[in-house]
Amino acid sequence: MSRIGKKPIPVPKGVTVNVRPDGVEVKGPKGTLKQPVPPGVVFEVKGSELVATLAREDAELGKFHGLARSLMANAVEGVTNGFKKELDIVGVGYRAEVKGKQVIFALGYSHAVVFDIPAGIDIAIEKQTHLTVTGIDRQLVGQVAANIRRLRKPDPYKQKGVRYTGEVLKKKVGKTGA
Repeated sequence: MSRIGKKPIPVPKGVTVNVRPDGVEVKGPKGTLKQPVPPGVVFEVKGSELVATLAREDAELGKFHGLARSLMANAVEGVTNGFKKELDIVGVGYRAEVKGKQVIFALGYSHAVVFDIPAGIDIAIEKQTHLTVTGIDRQLVGQVAANIRRLRKPDPYKQKGVRYTGEVLKKKVGKTGA
């Protein structure tokens, strides 16, 4: 039995929740999200709370109970506050700039790397080496940040590349010249 699935989700003022058979639509000050619901999980609005219940008592449905509740909690959080991931670009000559709906990276390759910004995501760049990815969909924000990091993963030897802000790398010692 899921303990997380049993917790009700508080719905703040200014957020409307519309429960449909195919999913739940959440509207808030930052935008609208439609979140599909796994089969066997039913959502109900009780007062100012959203409650997830199982359609029938089945051990196989228990694994979806907490998942569905977490996805809805993320949707409510996203339309009220939004989500943000920060990345740092480390390396001599490494930088980024936004041009329209694209980010152009100079990451030490022989060519510039062009990254298209998906719909619903905003990317802000400070000092050419600090990126902030923001949006209302937690999964999309995390995936875009991971895709940007994948363009030049942090090197364990020279510590260069794109990394999350605050990410600690374990420095490897290179070969000695002895």
